[in-house]
Amino acid sequence: MKSLAIVGGAGRMGQLMAEALGALDDVRVTALVDVREPHELFGARYVVTLSELDPATVDVVVEFSNAESAVASAKWCARNQVALVIGATGLSDAQHHDVEVASHSTGIIMATNFSVGVVLQERFATQAAPYFDRVEIIELHHDRKADAPSGTSLTTARAIAQARADAGMAPLVDPTTQLSLAGSRGADAGGGIMIHSLRLPGLVSHQEIHFGGPGEGLTIRHDSFDRVSFVHGVTLALRAVTTTPGLMLGIDSLVA
Repeated sequence: MKSLAIVGGAGRMGQLMAEALGALDDVRVTALVDVREPHELFGARYVVTLSELDPATVDVVVEFSNAESAVASAKWCARNQVALVIGATGLSDAQHHDVEVASHSTGIIMATNFSVGVVLQERFATQAAPYFDRVEIIELHHDRKADAPSGTSLTTARAIAQARADAGMAPLVDPTTQLSLAGSRGADAGGGIMIHSLRLPGLVSHQEIHFGGPGEGLTIRHDSFDRVSFVHGVTLALRAVTTTPGLMLGIDSLVA
């Protein structure tokens, strides 16, 4: 049985994960870590920082707080040879580097999205990419999401760009020559693939990939209507992660 500490345990994702993961037969949630005291403990202990825990009592840290916290968790796990699963997004290049350095000392799985449906959406999109002339992405999230575009859309755009490059296709060039409003065409994620970000109350996490070709279009849409959709992917990650040094980006390889 793996013992877990959940960082960000007072947040919506942390509370959901504590309840859902704690119900698994092979998992025990031993600590919820947060600067705020969680509304529910689900039988776990509450601490403000990981430094309050005995590393010998923790097999895996699950990090669902923020970018700065993810780096701090990575460094603590590296020092103490504790495995780590990161679901926080919005990390800078320097913060990604810090996580990579930490993975030289312990096993880390970091994903921008733990929905199995998103993994399949990206997989289908890379299959479609060589057959269409253009592609753009719309990502839609709740209005309390701090970063834009989403980590999921950036990962998706880069995978599509690579699939196009592998097929010998040139980077896309925006045909728009006049902008009435700056930024109205979205943000170029690389390879000419534009991302458009929406932030609205009532949403959770949604993504549309729009392909266009002569006389036809293809839209691949994924919707997370509830954060419970991320539990399956997190479960796959925490069962796969070990203290063997290394960094796994995304859970694609865990979805057969």
